[in-house]
Amino acid sequence: MNYSTIEIERRRTTIGTSVAWLWMNRAEVHNAFDETLIAELTSALQELEADVGVRVIVLAGRGKSFSAGADLNWMKRQGSASMEDNLADARRLGELFRVLAECAKPTIARVHGAAMGGGMGLAAACDICVASSNARFATSEVGIGIIPAVISPYVVRAIGERQAYRYFQTAERISAERAREIGLAHEVAELEQLDAQVEAIITSLLSGGPQAQTASTALIRAVANQPVTAELIDDTAQRIAQLRATPEAQEGLAAFLEKRAPAWAVK
Repeated sequence: MNYSTIEIERRRTTIGTSVAWLWMNRAEVHNAFDETLIAELTSALQELEADVGVRVIVLAGRGKSFSAGADLNWMKRQGSASMEDNLADARRLGELFRVLAECAKPTIARVHGAAMGGGMGLAAACDICVASSNARFATSEVGIGIIPAVISPYVVRAIGERQAYRYFQTAERISAERAREIGLAHEVAELEQLDAQVEAIITSLLSGGPQAQTASTALIRAVANQPVTAELIDDTAQRIAQLRATPEAQEGLAAFLEKRAPAWAVK
């Protein structure tokens, strides 16, 4: 599929699979969201999730910024739109974040420069966030009289309810180091070392079983913020019992016992 606001770069790995670098490519407006970018990101993520040859997805931005959030011209158009049109538009944006957050492949946000509003939401929705030391985050919406609504499930999950009370209301800029302190960024690197840090995490991800990684993220969603009940304990037992008998688990155990790297099958 041809895209106008994004680029997909597939980088081959030494194990015959690929890592997909998904680049937002509206550098002239700091990769700000409009209806086209939203639609194309959603479509590309679905395409890459379905591609059996892709093991990891890296989300990044061309130019000086990761993403500055909403495009002002798009916001102006929505300001004069009907309630029905605004609702449909917000639902499309919400679907983008859902598709990203529930992707069956490991996702990494490679953040540099501005990650404002929806840009911060993208970083939070990815499984892993690696930020450059010059990255700046914000839930900036209250500054223009709106709220960080569709990104809120992912940002609150990342930084916690207590921090959200502060930053949702103040729209303060959050430095890369502060983002790491509050749980938004996993790693911070100097800009010239950013890709090396991302590659190091990719290497770690490629060493794990792909089916087990997909099951791990499903497990997190199932147990997060849930009370420990007999039903939950049984659910976790069912999950591990089902995986133990899979060819992937058998290969992992055999590789461990034989002191070799596992030959993961990609399905």
